[in-house]
Amino acid sequence: MKALVLSSGGVDSTTCLALAVEKYGAKEVLALSISYGQKHDKEIQAADAVAKHYGVEHIYLDLAQIFRYSDCSLLQHSDKEIAEESYAEQLKKTEGKPVETYVPFRNGLFLSSAASIALSRGCEVIYYGAHQDDAAGNAYPDCSEAFETAMNTAIYEGSGKQLRMEAPFIGCNKADIVKKGLEMGVPYELTWSCYEGGEKPCGKCGTCIDRQKAFEANGVQDPAM
Repeated sequence: MKALVLSSGGVDSTTCLALAVEKYGAKEVLALSISYGQKHDKEIQAADAVAKHYGVEHIYLDLAQIFRYSDCSLLQHSDKEIAEESYAEQLKKTEGKPVETYVPFRNGLFLSSAASIALSRGCEVIYYGAHQDDAAGNAYPDCSEAFETAMNTAIYEGSGKQLRMEAPFIGCNKADIVKKGLEMGVPYELTWSCYEGGEKPCGKCGTCIDRQKAFEANGVQDPAM
């Protein structure tokens, strides 16, 4: 097996999965979805649908217990309301800190777990869908280019130089990702990005706003709306 893809069921990771399948073939790709105690399982369901679409093996890991000490608004045990505004608006109130939907060092834990599984399954590379829009203004520091470089070094050295990490969209924005995905025929109708778990995306949370703008920038309607 060549590649493990961190698959959240959203736009970015699904496009990463499409890239990995195109490069290595479905039989050489493993999709990993991780629960972190979020308020709904819609994204896990979406990740499963995407994995079935591409014919790749899909495995699931539950790390919810690690985040039980956090009061992040995305988590089941939190009473905080999820903000209904863009990340830019949220960052005006944080004094340089991450937004309230930042789960403490989540991507660091995800990538470390992925590295252990990838090594155990004989993978050469981990695909990770971070991009500029999530990192911008320190909204999600574990999506930044500096973080990606540091984690790649840690994974490469810590694996005995057997495994590396690839973040193909680290220099792109979400509109760029959607453009690439549309060219590849990515099934965005199967994906889920919303922080809420309703019948349809709320259209008001930060990730919904970013997603809508990305599709609009490409002149198409978001198929999930």
